[in-house]
Amino acid sequence: MRDDIARLDSHQLTWVEYTTAVADLLRPLIAFDAYCWHTVDPGTILFTGSVNRNIGCSGSWLAHHEYVVEDVNKWSFLAHSGRIVGATSIDTHGDPTRSTRHRSHESYGFGDELRVSLVVDGVYWGAAAFLRRADQPWFTEAEVRALFALAEAVGRGLRRSVVTQPAPIASAPANPGPGVVVFDERGQPESISEAAQRWIGELVEDPPPQRPSESKIVQAVAVRARLIPPGTDPLELSARARVRTRAGTWLLMYGTKLSGGPGGRTAVIIHPATPQDVAPVVALSYGLTDRESQVAMQCIQGRATKEIAQALAMSPYTVQDHLKSIFDKTGVRTRGELVGQIFLDHYATRWEAPASTPPGLLVRAITAGTP
Repeated sequence: MRDDIARLDSHQLTWVEYTTAVADLLRPLIAFDAYCWHTVDPGTILFTGSVNRNIGCSGSWLAHHEYVVEDVNKWSFLAHSGRIVGATSIDTHGDPTRSTRHRSHESYGFGDELRVSLVVDGVYWGAAAFLRRADQPWFTEAEVRALFALAEAVGRGLRRSVVTQPAPIASAPANPGPGVVVFDERGQPESISEAAQRWIGELVEDPPPQRPSESKIVQAVAVRARLIPPGTDPLELSARARVRTRAGTWLLMYGTKLSGGPGGRTAVIIHPATPQDVAPVVALSYGLTDRESQVAMQCIQGRATKEIAQALAMSPYTVQDHLKSIFDKTGVRTRGELVGQIFLDHYATRWEAPASTPPGLLVRAITAGTP
């Protein structure tokens, strides 16, 4: 099964196509009646995309159960703890009703749930859940072990597919400018701009939200902004997500608390991402190390090998070794291909190195087994 997953060409498949193919491969091994997949921002672990099959949930429900309430097998916990995979029936010791998440969807006829967080090289990239109807047997320890054994292979493919260029859209939308969604103190949508509605319509959410404000991505950012304890994150860097649209462009969403009106109001702002925002995600998606990412950025700025060596305090031979590894990982043969086919596919034509490191966006936030 690992070999079958590895043979999926995630270089050519979008993450939606890739996860659909993985689900088809998994079904004979781990039977299920419904499933969902989510991509996450590796720096802030907020949702950036969603696919649901035979099960539906609103963005507010998903954000509440993943980021607010305590429950068994939250994806962020599975990723952080190193457990990676968990079944509700097993982790509630045979009483799934101890899970608030289970109780909320039990009335829809679902029984047990098998969850997996996809972590590669210590970085959390995505999550999936597989559900069985209430009249079906619970998941077994053997099925948990099987999914655990396959999780890294699935994660590596997902990581690479995140930056696959989608097929051109015949009527790609024009840039509508920044958009904003405002929520009241109870987290209910208060107002939304036309630009925000247009951007939300371009997000990878299948099926799409019934209302734009119920976008799973928007709701995740809004909930995170509301939950930031006073004084712990003054720049609100943790309430941000870099999101790729169906057309392949990148957006930055960030949440912020509002003042000057009723207390507790928040806003989510949506606008095109800059190269500085997206660079770390692209580098990590190709499996580049921190040092390789630095060399790649120097190349994209047009610097020669000796200049890179001087800037990064390494020998020219070490720079060449890093370049060889970068070419192998990205599948290119020259610096020109690296710039043109890999990085600039994701950005505008101008690349600028960030003046400083935005800590909330560039860190490897989740490391399996780290307390």
